Amino acid sequence: MSAAQASPVVTRFAPSPTGYLHIGGARTALFNWLFARRHGGQFLLRIEDTDIARSTPEATQAILDGLKWLGLDWDGEPVSQAAGAKRHAEVAQAMLNSGHAYKCFSTTEDITAFREAAKAEGRSTLFRSPWRDADPATHPDAPFAIRVKAPQDGETVIADAVQGRVKFRNDQLDDMIVLRSDGTPVYMLAVVVDDHDMGVTHVIRGDDHLNNAARQTMVYDAMGWDVPVWAHIPLIHGEDGKKLSKRHGALGVGEWQQAGYPASGMRNYLARLGWSHGDDEFFSTEQAVEWFDLDGIGRSPSRFDTKKLANLSGQHIAATGDAALTAEIAEFLAATGQVELTEIQADGLTRAMPQLKERAKTYPELLDKAHFILTSRPITCDEKAAKALDEAGRTLLAELTPHLQNDSWSREALEAAAAAVTEAHGIGLGKLAGPLRSALAGRAATPSVFDMMMVLGRDETLARIADVTDG
Repeated sequence: MSAAQASPVVTRFAPSPTGYLHIGGARTALFNWLFARRHGGQFLLRIEDTDIARSTPEATQAILDGLKWLGLDWDGEPVSQAAGAKRHAEVAQAMLNSGHAYKCFSTTEDITAFREAAKAEGRSTLFRSPWRDADPATHPDAPFAIRVKAPQDGETVIADAVQGRVKFRNDQLDDMIVLRSDGTPVYMLAVVVDDHDMGVTHVIRGDDHLNNAARQTMVYDAMGWDVPVWAHIPLIHGEDGKKLSKRHGALGVGEWQQAGYPASGMRNYLARLGWSHGDDEFFSTEQAVEWFDLDGIGRSPSRFDTKKLANLSGQHIAATGDAALTAEIAEFLAATGQVELTEIQADGLTRAMPQLKERAKTYPELLDKAHFILTSRPITCDEKAAKALDEAGRTLLAELTPHLQNDSWSREALEAAAAAVTEAHGIGLGKLAGPLRSALAGRAATPSVFDMMMVLGRDETLARIADVTDG
């Protein structure tokens, strides 16, 4: 343990390419990335593609795309677990040669029969191979699997950085197969060999792998390798308290990207799912890197809360610089296959950001509020906006026009111009704001009319009003 802690930190994320990158996997990747970056170490990526039937290039690409969107850059090239099959088999053979493993000739039928008999007799169904201590002279000329010789008494203790000391009775551990009778290595062996060969010092993963740690430790011990620091993090539950699954809705990271959540907000939210730094809720990625450590991870499952995610996303949008936010919007439009912004639209959007970004929780919400600056003349009104441009509404706009032509273009002057018209008619601002919104944006729900006029400028504002009052 001390050897692993004394070495430069190396973490890894090792997803199976059988589907999209889900929230739980993304959180695991983030924790590994944060820990490595905090300690100036390496964050490696391994694609555990040994399940040839279910692994697809599309799923691998979806995982890579998800990590890139989240900003979790990995060091070096991704490693394919399947490509290391020969190396895995060599380790199994080395364990056999050293006496830490043995040849097992039991067939699937033999094992099934053993378990059925044990169940009928009320005995443990944990398979005990009759070949463990058999004389090699009695070995048949038949296919065999290689099994590790598990300790049969005492305890295996996992010193876990999150779960504490976890004990496993050795008489409850079976002699795990490490190499199948067809010569292919099992996942449990491949994981250990790859982690050792990649120099992984800290294995940070979901606590559904906690039992695996006891079995994988047998391989480390058999090979005389340093055992990494284990850190098994609680799983994420849905808002109903049950393990997060497809029934809880859109769980793929790509779906949250498509929905327009900022990556910074997602990183912040995922970091807070199971890890804490005092009472801090909103923080930057730089702060998360500075603060993150394993002792801040709790032992209880976290609940995925869409409202909290939206709230944090809104805070990150509001905290992002105007030009940087426009660039993020452009990336979002490209990622979702939408029409890109023109140079004029991008410039107008950046100028409008101070009036737009404070209350938007997603990019689509922000773009919706920005409709007035992204649209162009002649403005097309929706049904509700068109009703506000009746004769009375157009008359008010016509009376407002000379005030806008004569006054300086400041918010105070614009508010005074509106007040002059409404006071003359003995009406409230709302009576003027309705037709003004329609003229400026073609919608009944918009940002403040004064904010819109400040962003649009005198010439564009007057031109849009003239379009509905002239003729």
